[in-house]
Order: sequence, then structure tokens, then C-alpha cells
Amino acid sequence: MTEELPTLRLGVLGAGTVGSQVIRLLAEQGEEFAARSGARMHVGAVLVRTPNAPRNTQIAPELLTTDPAEAIDGMDIVIELIGGIEPARTHVLRALNAGISVVTGNKALLAAHGPELYAAADASGADLYYEAAVAGAVPVVYGLRESLAGDRITRVIGIVNGTTNFILDAMATRNLSYEAALKQAQELGFAEADPSADVEGLDAAAKCAILASLAFHTRVGIEDVEVEGITRITAEDMEEAAFSNRTIKLLAIAERRKNDQGVEGVSVRVHPTLIPADSPLASVDGAFNAILVEGENAGRLMFYGQGAGGTPTASAVLSDLVAAAHHRAYGGHAPRESVYAQLPLLESGENLSRFQIRLQVEDRLGVLAEVAGLFASNRVSIQALHQRDDAHDGASVITLTTHRAKEADLRALIAALEDSDSVRSVMSTLHVEGE
Repeated sequence: MTEELPTLRLGVLGAGTVGSQVIRLLAEQGEEFAARSGARMHVGAVLVRTPNAPRNTQIAPELLTTDPAEAIDGMDIVIELIGGIEPARTHVLRALNAGISVVTGNKALLAAHGPELYAAADASGADLYYEAAVAGAVPVVYGLRESLAGDRITRVIGIVNGTTNFILDAMATRNLSYEAALKQAQELGFAEADPSADVEGLDAAAKCAILASLAFHTRVGIEDVEVEGITRITAEDMEEAAFSNRTIKLLAIAERRKNDQGVEGVSVRVHPTLIPADSPLASVDGAFNAILVEGENAGRLMFYGQGAGGTPTASAVLSDLVAAAHHRAYGGHAPRESVYAQLPLLESGENLSRFQIRLQVEDRLGVLAEVAGLFASNRVSIQALHQRDDAHDGASVITLTTHRAKEADLRALIAALEDSDSVRSVMSTLHVEGE
């Protein structure tokens, strides 16, 4: 039966960890993919920088090229797995402008140039698929773009970066320092030699922008996301979290809510967050990802699975490829960009959150009253306070948890605390969620 199926040529851009697995799976399971998509798919060319470089998967030498034209022009579908902005942007636009459908896993490109790519796809009638751009094998893009298209999403919150989750998990469960946990992540291949995109929160911010755009039908770019990484998390933070029956996770949070003027808008942020130990997200360990989506009708849904790695991410790429191949062979289109809502992006200072603040204060009479006064004058209400350490060197450590407060008020409070003669140092400030 499959002998009569149409044949499509694929151009693969990049033959690294994911690209090599996509090529391997296409070769090994070609008949199944043909049956699912209704079209045979053959790799016509593979764009690489160094044809003779060692690879995990054997690729026929005649397929390898360093010329983008050979891997793009004349193809039916292009799979972009190079990563980064350039030359990926140029290559993807070349394909889309020529009416060639594109499957990509490039979250940085989509977060920075999504509207441009969507416009090119619309103009030429090509498909643009990107399930692999967020959370690897976890089908959250499909869930937001198609499965939940009939609902009104109010909140998306989750762990979308496996590297930082591995590091924080190692710090929490094995009492490692940040530096030791990062070193282990690098040795195991979870972190790059230069881990800054992960540990500074930039990778998660790009994914947060994509998720927010899909959930709220509003264009959100990476520049709209308030970002804080995990580099300042200490063993003491982890110890304090455990003492209060919590753990720390780097969370991407996108919300639809109203500001003080009653204007509905979108809030997007990435930061380390204290969550209860019994939260569904607290049990996400190692390099796994998990995203909670809250809809007005569907309620709370959780997407969980491997967020990185060659074969899990290749699974997402191939899922998109099956859909794109069917459309190419028989007609139809991927969902187009949906930005009808055009909600405003709320200022980061208007974000509402609870906080935990750990202070080293002078051990003398009246200090707590002075600290409480600073909280009150900056419109931040204290929910709980405890002191774990005995006085040492004339100082004590106190931990305060707030009610929900504005980010702007919290920043003003921190500045006031740092200027206070009663406070030796602001040791840490963390967001609190899920309570």
C-alpha cells in the first residue's frame, strides 16, 4: 500500500544530539512514519559545519553538506536543529519564503523572531511547527495551541529547564553547593561548558515567552520576561526551605490578570521560587520538566516528561514532521499565529507574589519592631516570622514570609532594609508560590 504514497524530501539543518537522532529514527522507522503521515519521507541533505566530525549516528557521507542551499532549496520540509539566532533565522526564512514547511526546536529564535517567522509562513502557505522548542518530549505546545483552543487559559506555571532543575535537585537532596551541583551537571552532560543561558534563566525565559504567547493569544517576546537565575541560591537557602517543608525550583510563570486600574493584561516572569514539598512540581526531579496549565473550564492540567536529550526531543520533532508531511502531501495547514487578544504586558513592578526574606539583624531590643515598621511603611504585610539561630557575634538571623505584595513595593522594602542600621545584611529574597 505504501508504495503508492507520495515521496517528500527533507532537509535537516544540524546533525548534533537531536538532529542525529531524528535521522536515525527516520531510517529505522520509515515505514511507520509513512503510514502515519500518508507520505514517504527521505532525507535529501544534512547541513553541517564539519562533514568529517564524529557523530553518534552514522549518516551517509553523500548527504552531508556545508552549503545551506543544498539542504533547503527544493525540499518539501526543512527541519531546523541548529539552535541560536543566526544563521538559523536566515535559513528558516529562506525555507518559509520559498513555501517550504519548517519544523524547528529553536526556542531562542521563536522568542526573538516569532512574528517574523509566522508572517513568512502565512505569506507562502507553509507550515511552521515547534513542539520541540519547549520541554522536549512534553506535548505542551500542542496542548495549548490545539487541545485547549476551546478554553480560556488563566495561568501557566512550570519547570521548563532541565539543567537548573538538576542543579537545584542535587542541592536539595544531596546537600551539594551550587558550584558542586553545577560541576556535576556539566560532567553528566546536563550543562554546557558555558551554562549561563540555563543558570541565568534565559533559556527558561524564551520558553516562557512562547508559552505565554500561545496561552493568551498575545505576542510576548523574551524581552518582556522578568528574569532571575539560580546563581545566588545557596546551601543555606536550601536548608531554610527544608526547615519550612518547602523546596526551591526555577519556575516560569505566565498569568492573565488585572492591574490596579482593572486593565486585564499578561504577566511573565522566571525566578527561583519556594514551593510546598507536597506540590506536584516539588516532586519533579533530575532533568525532567513539568508544566501546570490552568483553564477556566478544564481546570488544572499537568504536562510532565523528559525536557531534554536527543531521543525525547527527536520524538517531538518527528511528531511535528508527521503533521507537516500530511499537510504537504494532502493539503491543510498548521495552526496560524493567534494574537487576537493583544493583551498589554503588565509592568514587572505590578506583579503580585508572596516572598520569603532572610535577614541578619542586630541582636538588641527593639530590632523586630523597627523591621516590622519598615515592612508596614513599604506596604508589605508580614504573614510569618521565625528565628532559627541563636545570637552570634551580636547578630541574629530571622526569616519573614509576606502576604501577596507588589514587586515594586518589595524592591523598595529591600532597599530600606539594606539602609537600616538594624539590618546587617539581606541574606536572600525568594518568591513563594502554591500556598
